[in-house]
Amino acid sequence: MERLQKILAAAGVASRRKCEELITSGQVQVNGETVTALGTKADPAVDVITVNGKTIGAEKKIYIMFNKPKGVITSASDPQGRKIVTDYLKGITERLYPVGRLDYDTEGLLLLTNDGDFAHLLTHPKHHVPKTYLATVKGVPHGTELEKLKDGVMLEDGMTAPAEVEYYDVDPDGKQAVISITIHEGRNRQVRRMFEAIQHPVTKLKRISFGGLYLDNLKRGLYRHLSKEEVEELFKQARSAGKPRKR
Repeated sequence: MERLQKILAAAGVASRRKCEELITSGQVQVNGETVTALGTKADPAVDVITVNGKTIGAEKKIYIMFNKPKGVITSASDPQGRKIVTDYLKGITERLYPVGRLDYDTEGLLLLTNDGDFAHLLTHPKHHVPKTYLATVKGVPHGTELEKLKDGVMLEDGMTAPAEVEYYDVDPDGKQAVISITIHEGRNRQVRRMFEAIQHPVTKLKRISFGGLYLDNLKRGLYRHLSKEEVEELFKQARSAGKPRKR
């Protein structure tokens, strides 16, 4: 038995808050009877639940890997009318949510799902799921500067956790470098702010892996479904990564 609003949200009817409004306004019926109390529980496997006369069922769980282009919003909508990630999910009728975020100017691997437990596990700070980026930066950072990133740097919202950092490509003229950086946190614009802290601002940023998943040859703007094994491995990794990594 689960709370009715949770059942409705899991079935993709609407957000949890909106589902609560549907219940209190008398638009939800359980076994033919209108229910308006938010504490009401039901069993979706046994009870017939309808919203405005339409029967709802347990929504199939969807797990997507998307190669987000630069200039796309990681959001379900944008008041400014800019492109959003779901504009690229042709053929998918389920309502999906991004797992974490990628900045407007950042491209690369983004996961989307309608499984709230999956999204929560992968984004909760205590789980430390690794995410790897290729950062193109101005100039070529000295090795001692990269060591600072490895040890953690002080940002306005506190010290960062240790990162894994290495040179990926260096411009012979010394004008720029591509640095591979793996972080285990999910702060806003974190990678960009880390490189700003060592005076080598990022000019291009691409996430190439999340957990054990890699972007590989998935083309920009396209998506693919995760396999059952990939989903199970991400669940396993998140649950087993509850302790911070040692330096």
